[in-house]
Amino acid sequence: MNIKKISTEDLRRMEGKEGLILQGCGGKPEEWVDGINQMLTEEGILLEGTEFREVSVFEHDGLTCILYPFGDVKLAMGKLAVWRLQTHEDFGGTWLSDYVPNRLGGFTDRQAEKPDCALIGEDGNIFNLAGVAARTLREHGLKEQAEELKERVCSSGSYNEALCIIGEYVNITSVDGQEFVDTEMEQETERQEPGMSR
Repeated sequence: MNIKKISTEDLRRMEGKEGLILQGCGGKPEEWVDGINQMLTEEGILLEGTEFREVSVFEHDGLTCILYPFGDVKLAMGKLAVWRLQTHEDFGGTWLSDYVPNRLGGFTDRQAEKPDCALIGEDGNIFNLAGVAARTLREHGLKEQAEELKERVCSSGSYNEALCIIGEYVNITSVDGQEFVDTEMEQETERQEPGMSR
């Protein structure tokens, strides 16, 4: 089972994908996933022994929500639609394609809104880089993304992962405006000691 923590902005970049979102999922996500897999199997909704193994957890409006994507499971969609309506009072179930337009303002293309950020040549401490990127986002009116970036960097597991997260929010450039290419990222990562700073 792989449970990934994502942001609402990640959801907004999932145009063309579909899944079931359950709202108000307090407690351990693993228990929710196991319980829903068992429930949907018993109801004849999950077919051919498939179950949700890759799910995502996010927070919105003070609620913990879980996205069960449809990509790797076989479903009796008609039965699932009926089950979602019957259990809506308990689980707040909705489709990803409904939730994003109705609750988050619609799908978006992060590439279209990423500002340039001159990080090449800066102090390579990841928290410094995250701070510079967050400041750039705020200067472009993207305060929510700035806070989200800092939170995700702080909870990331490695320097490389944190650097990739920063790259999701800003176009990493050098002082002269050149785009940050993969080889430069690899070289910078190789110079880092294990952990989150130089």
